[in-house]
Amino acid sequence: MPFNTIGLIGKPGHDGANQSLNAIHHYLLQRGCRVIVEEKVADIIDTQNPDILVEKASLKNIGKAVDLAIVVGGDGNMLGAARVLSRFDVAVVGVNRGNLGFLTDISPDEFESQLDSIFKGDFKTEQRFLLEVEVYREGTCLSQNAAVNEVVLHHGKVAHMMEFEVYIDDHFMFSQRSDGLIVATPTGSTAYSLSGGGPILTPNLDALTLVPMFPHTLSSRPIVVDAKSTVSLKVSSENLDNLQVSCDSHIALTVKPGDEVQIRKSPDRLSLIHPKDYSYFNVLRSKLGWGSKLY
Repeated sequence: MPFNTIGLIGKPGHDGANQSLNAIHHYLLQRGCRVIVEEKVADIIDTQNPDILVEKASLKNIGKAVDLAIVVGGDGNMLGAARVLSRFDVAVVGVNRGNLGFLTDISPDEFESQLDSIFKGDFKTEQRFLLEVEVYREGTCLSQNAAVNEVVLHHGKVAHMMEFEVYIDDHFMFSQRSDGLIVATPTGSTAYSLSGGGPILTPNLDALTLVPMFPHTLSSRPIVVDAKSTVSLKVSSENLDNLQVSCDSHIALTVKPGDEVQIRKSPDRLSLIHPKDYSYFNVLRSKLGWGSKLY
């Protein structure tokens, strides 16, 4: 798969990311690529040549035009870009200028050799699915959005209980009094879900994990369900305050008492590009501090 038109997406206001964006932009021009820079970071690109104009566009228009998108930043930047780029047939690779870097696995110090390999076709491709969420009130869909990591039903106030019922494909599962519920993809199983006591799901699994947040009963435990299921959260009308549904901790949808939240797998896919030597278990060992081989 040839990569000729490249989107360059970044983390504004971060010195390390700015440095990498400029270096990668220069590298791509040297390769003869057409480079389209995300408009919010285009101003920091210094071509050192007044005859070279920086082509810029919105994230959506980048998705429409490019063969490959390079995201410079942390996992948060990748998540924000992925929710848009997944709508288009675009390969995405991440250069890590964040903290954990579960999704951005190219080193900023070695980007040239790793991108060289990718341009030669020496890489791995991985498909990650997203979630779509809709909020219904009296049968009418009022709002919707998408998430790569997780959809979370939660209270606007700290340490505040709510009541809701959970249905899987219209089958009643349980009712609960808790601080909320995390519905996570395999990609998100190492994020907020993990901190809430949820299991790690390998990315190839077609599954979701449901993780109760501080439930009022000790018998409430995380559960893994088929990702083809529709998860419905029916919020009790007895709740006194409005609630929220968050997508990847970035987007908040208002939920009122009596509303229903429906969560299902999105038809969109994120096409991640990894270096040839990428291993998911190497990432887990590195990021989570697991032990190395004994023998």
